[in-house]
Amino acid sequence: YVRSVVAALWAAVTMVGFLQGASSTDSVVDYSSKNLSSVPRDLPPTVEFLDLSNNHIKKLHKGDFEKTTLLKFLNVSWNTLEEIDPETFLNTPLLQDLDLSHNLLKNLSGQHYLLHTGNLLLLNLACNMFPTMTLGSSFCTLGKLKRLAVGAKNISMGDFKNIAGLKLNILTLWMEDEPVYEAGSLKDVQAQRLQLTFTHNQIVGHSVVEDALSLFDQVELMNLTSGYWKLTKQLTERIEIHTSRFYLTNISIPWQDLTQFVNVILQTSLTHLGASDVTLTNLPFYDTYVMNVSKLNSFSARRVVVSSFFFSQEAVYNFFINMPVKRLEVRETSIIHMTCPKSPSPIVELDFSSCSMSDTIFSRVEDDKFVECETLGNLRELLLVGNNVRNLQLLSKRVQLMTSLQTLDLSLNSLFYNGLEECVWPSNIINMTLVSNGLTHSVFKCLPKGLQTLDLENNRISVVPSSILKMENLTSLNLNLNRLRDLPECHNFPILNKLLLRSNSLHVPSVQKLQSCPRLTTMDASSNPFTCTCALREFISFGIKSEEKSVAGLELLGWPHDYYCIYPEDVRDSILKDILFQEVFCDPGILAVTILCPSVILIASVAGLCYCLDVRWYIRMICQWTRAKHRARRQQLRPEDLAGIQFHAFVSFSQKDADWVHNSLLPYLEGPGGGLRICHHEKNFVPGKTIFENIMGCVQKSRRSMFVLSAHFVKSEWCHYELYFASHQHVARRTDGIVLVLLEPLPQYTIPSKYYQLKAMMKDHTYLEWPQDKAKHRLFWANLRAALQADLPDAPAETRA
Repeated sequence: YVRSVVAALWAAVTMVGFLQGASSTDSVVDYSSKNLSSVPRDLPPTVEFLDLSNNHIKKLHKGDFEKTTLLKFLNVSWNTLEEIDPETFLNTPLLQDLDLSHNLLKNLSGQHYLLHTGNLLLLNLACNMFPTMTLGSSFCTLGKLKRLAVGAKNISMGDFKNIAGLKLNILTLWMEDEPVYEAGSLKDVQAQRLQLTFTHNQIVGHSVVEDALSLFDQVELMNLTSGYWKLTKQLTERIEIHTSRFYLTNISIPWQDLTQFVNVILQTSLTHLGASDVTLTNLPFYDTYVMNVSKLNSFSARRVVVSSFFFSQEAVYNFFINMPVKRLEVRETSIIHMTCPKSPSPIVELDFSSCSMSDTIFSRVEDDKFVECETLGNLRELLLVGNNVRNLQLLSKRVQLMTSLQTLDLSLNSLFYNGLEECVWPSNIINMTLVSNGLTHSVFKCLPKGLQTLDLENNRISVVPSSILKMENLTSLNLNLNRLRDLPECHNFPILNKLLLRSNSLHVPSVQKLQSCPRLTTMDASSNPFTCTCALREFISFGIKSEEKSVAGLELLGWPHDYYCIYPEDVRDSILKDILFQEVFCDPGILAVTILCPSVILIASVAGLCYCLDVRWYIRMICQWTRAKHRARRQQLRPEDLAGIQFHAFVSFSQKDADWVHNSLLPYLEGPGGGLRICHHEKNFVPGKTIFENIMGCVQKSRRSMFVLSAHFVKSEWCHYELYFASHQHVARRTDGIVLVLLEPLPQYTIPSKYYQLKAMMKDHTYLEWPQDKAKHRLFWANLRAALQADLPDAPAETRA
């Protein structure tokens, strides 16, 4: 089971690496677990990644891959392969990864198909039926090979001579059950790392470990579950070790064996000890001794789990934090706390990424108070990525005594800062990373003053406040993936030279604000929702100049392809550089001139035309006609109010204007086109009555009174009497019955002051002007008829006669 899991992981890792280059679905073909007994004949010629694992294929033939000339990755693991034709891969010159593990191949020296796989980078032949490890001459052709996995029952001197010229990155030896290993058999191998993979409960062989520690810079032991005492003893007895980096992978180990092994490692010349996928058993209740001096430079542990329910977490933490190493790494492990070293620690770098650390890290409680850690004074780099740290201000207290701390990474936590309490960071912090924490602009109040680089990517910052304290050493500020609506000013960052603002909410960035950033050399404002209106012209011009390297060497990252419009819709997704703005629409002065000049010309032309055509007079006449019609509809008198009314109008005029009245006025009003009954003194005054009686009688019998005004009218006493009687008569009737016709211009100053009533009427009443232009006469008569028109009772017979 362990073999299958490791082999599957090995194949998966290589598959993922190659899949990154896949460009189409036809390039990846998965025929795993299809119950196949042979290679399918219908493979697409474009296939690059082919998985035939977990089938029943017994043999690979010459023409199986004849058409797949682009093949790069081939997985035929977990089949029943017994034979491979020497010319199987004749037509696959690009093959880089070949997995033949977990099959029934029997002769390592007879793998002649390898003669046609000169571009192989990875070859997995582990878990076959090889009795001996003798690699045939065909392995000499694998000049590019970087990783080789093999396994055999017997390993002897000279088995690896055919790969002596290869410089491998990793050689993986699958140690069969009860293997036979001849000391010195690995001397012909040149590999940076040797992986020894053991079967379940297998004891580590003495000779193979001896050779591993003498020949290889990196040694990795995989799948160990027991025999640690033997390995510990072997390390204790060695005087000289060539290996500098030692790894334990996928192991299960009791706490006592682990601590003894670590203490022995601390006394050797090894510089790094790493453990991953570890299961710890029999954990302690009390502190375990750990060496206080060593040559070991770093220790790393990844994906550690425990099988005990009752133990002292503090005892476990104390062992690791008190190790005399410069770099300590515990990652992807569910530890919620870390204690403080008991004495001044040599640790320079601490990495607790992807754990479950909380705000109480490094602290302890004494007398109901938190006591901060004082023994990490040499710590320069602290990585707490992906934990459960929440309160930024509390964390500043946790690290305040780490006086050498320079780099702090708090990415992927749940940090917040309320902006009320003061933060107390150590003074030497110069690099801080706060990526993906949901922080707002208040975070700028809780930052170390001496920062040189600050990474706040993927938070909720909408503005960089101007009231923050100066950060005089800050050179790089990353605000990608935030909510900024405009460019920040650099008054508080006087030497800032790198500003990253990708994927914010910049619609129309204010380029003027960059004038406060005299040392800015690199800026990224790509992938923002730019609004392509006239206001964006300055930013587009700025981008074009930066492309031409003419703005003090400023580089605008991603320009021009990552800068595109979001609004308006007609230019959506267009590159900013390709947007053209018409100057007339963007320059207020030009726009004003463009609009005002034609407007002034049009208004002047219309005014001139109106003056020439006397439009003003026409409009006034039309308005008077409209009001007259409206008044006629509104003033509907009762029949009894019209009793005694025989005439539409009584006309009053000066005798010197009689020619116009007889020749023009009366014919138009009384003629067939007018149809009105008009009363005037020459026709309707009754002989024998006094003038006053006739005037009063005519006014009473008329619906309205019309006065023909002129200079002669003003001088006529009788005309004024008629005007006086008519005005009083219609006031008594409560009707608007006065109609004024201005026969010629009559300025107010020509009217004597004693005729104040006439002056008042000319101010209060709208009068009709007799036009000299004959073209206007028709409209004048229409207005006058509209003013006089009314429904009257039939006139008496004597009147009609």
